[in-house]
Amino acid sequence: MDTIVNISQFLLSLSLLIILHEMGHFLPARWFKTRVEKFYLFFDFAPFNSLWKVQKGETEYGIGWLPLGGYVKISGMVDESMDTEALKQPPQPWEFRSKPAWQRLIIMVGGVTVNFLLGFAIFAMMLWYFGKAYVPNSELKNGLAFDQVLLDQGFQQGDVLVKIGEIPVTQVDPTMFIEQVVLNDARQMTVVRNGQQTDFRLPENAAEQLTSQKVPKTLLMSPRIPFYVSELAPGKPAEEAGLQIGDRIIAFNGKPTVYYDEFGPIAQANKGKTATLTLLRQTDTVSASLTLTPEGTIGVRPRIEGFYNIQRERYALSAAIPGGVQMGLDFLNNQMKAFGKMFSGEIAVKDNLGSLISIGKMYGTSWDWERFWSLTASLSILLAFMNLLPIPALDGGYVVFLLWEVFTGKKVSDKVMEKAVTFGFFLLLGLMVYAFGLDLWRHVFQRFF
Repeated sequence: MDTIVNISQFLLSLSLLIILHEMGHFLPARWFKTRVEKFYLFFDFAPFNSLWKVQKGETEYGIGWLPLGGYVKISGMVDESMDTEALKQPPQPWEFRSKPAWQRLIIMVGGVTVNFLLGFAIFAMMLWYFGKAYVPNSELKNGLAFDQVLLDQGFQQGDVLVKIGEIPVTQVDPTMFIEQVVLNDARQMTVVRNGQQTDFRLPENAAEQLTSQKVPKTLLMSPRIPFYVSELAPGKPAEEAGLQIGDRIIAFNGKPTVYYDEFGPIAQANKGKTATLTLLRQTDTVSASLTLTPEGTIGVRPRIEGFYNIQRERYALSAAIPGGVQMGLDFLNNQMKAFGKMFSGEIAVKDNLGSLISIGKMYGTSWDWERFWSLTASLSILLAFMNLLPIPALDGGYVVFLLWEVFTGKKVSDKVMEKAVTFGFFLLLGLMVYAFGLDLWRHVFQRFF
């Protein structure tokens, strides 16, 4: 069931983005009286047929079998379909190649324009409807829990981060931390530790260490909580040992585990071994013996609600619109910086490139509309950015050729376009295969090797 929920969210988001992107090409084409032969959600490449299709006027609408994108097939345009037979005939008035360069340019940038506007609009509506959720530092009575990658860089469990460089930190914000360290090269940290303000410096390879770890950003640092059992997995060690919902785990083999973050490392060091847990059950202290799984788990889900107050900054619509645009621009700026650092070799491509598998897993196994819309907005802007890259077969590649024509008055020949699109198509295909292979290694093969 969890997998179905995860896939359903991803396909809904992807379908929405693809349809609206292709509408950005379709509508200008129709406005300029250019014939659109096909409008497809997903690809219908051979050897399989469309899952569904219908002919409406001069356009065939359909759903393909390969969920890697979608397309509109515009008459007289060299595209990834590699259908060049029509180009051997004289240009017809309804064809793309017969239209003025400025009309062809508008048709080509329509998709990315829609994706940019959609991302900004979703972020704005999220600020207006949900507000901006945050946990203020004043709620961190027990401090923060840090992932091991941050502990290795100098943080200690229970620290409260109050300053990054000269920038004050007033709330739990892993995204801001990553932006400052990875994208802006911040290294000086100020924390409150055991009631005292302490300064320390991250190692110079902090950005590389952060980006090489596949840890959800929300788990890099989070409010520290005691370990209360909120859910038991059927047939797992905790249930078989008699643990109950509401139990608090306070020790592992006699070693205190006051907080949830203290339990995980000890459990990982005792994979497959028998251990004795000390539990606080209402007012009684009880013991339970169990054998951990080979993965170092016991089959419980901790309770995370009720230990601190989540606050929300509310936005009027008049403030949400510019706020949403700024969120989108900040996300775009960070993506451009990240790609620049990957291109320069400062962060590893193999650790930060992912396919649809990685993207799909981000949606989680429970339906969360706030997370869904946040990911959809981010992917919409990312899709626009990627499509603007000057690679033949992407919108950006066509835009480069059209801008050349607009400024020089010289049209790139169909033969050159055909060769460029073929090159771009196989370049993108190779990149997709590489990303897919990385994901297979991360999510499948590493479990066995």
